[in-house]
Amino acid sequence: MNTEKKKWMIETFHLVFPVLLGIGTVYLIGFFFAPDNQAQLWSLVSAYFFPPLGKETVIPAGILAGIHPLVMALSIAFVDFIVALFLIWNYDLAKGIPFVGAFMKKIESIGQKSSSKYGWIRPLRFIGIMLFVMVPFQGSGGLVGSILGRLIGMRPWTTLLSITMGAIIGCTLLAYFADTIKSVFLQNVLAGLLIILVLLIIGVMIYVYRRSMNKKNIS
Repeated sequence: MNTEKKKWMIETFHLVFPVLLGIGTVYLIGFFFAPDNQAQLWSLVSAYFFPPLGKETVIPAGILAGIHPLVMALSIAFVDFIVALFLIWNYDLAKGIPFVGAFMKKIESIGQKSSSKYGWIRPLRFIGIMLFVMVPFQGSGGLVGSILGRLIGMRPWTTLLSITMGAIIGCTLLAYFADTIKSVFLQNVLAGLLIILVLLIIGVMIYVYRRSMNKKNIS
């Protein structure tokens, strides 16, 4: 086998394998569900690929739909793993994808400025990427984690491991937290509403803070 053909086969494998692995695994998981939950799982996992929906909305939605917390958590964490794996092998190619490429270049630009938004990750490296991916807010998943790992000079497979660990821990904590709130709400509606109200207030405060930090980064 000549060198060019071997290179083409490797590049094709790197391009196709993550996609097939992702679709096949999620389909296999859903195959064991009842038809209603099956469709819900597939819809929620698909929705996680498209902003502004993040793990902080998709996972609780799955819990409310009756999907087991661990199944929901690992399914979403698996998406972060697949995205990170795809970028490890196809980073330059991904930058040519409409919308995705523009987003990647934007994150690179912010990260290269060592701004306050991502600057704290650099000295922590592996732990920093893991903690970043753990945070349950849109924009903290495998895509951005992969870009930041590349920018701070981490080895690709080290970045993949860090993202995977952060995704599993963060998604599992979020799933069981959402399940706990659901149980409280079913037992005591008033207490459940109070918890939800507190979480909404905290969410708004964090959103306002992030918006102000983004404006500083742009300026």
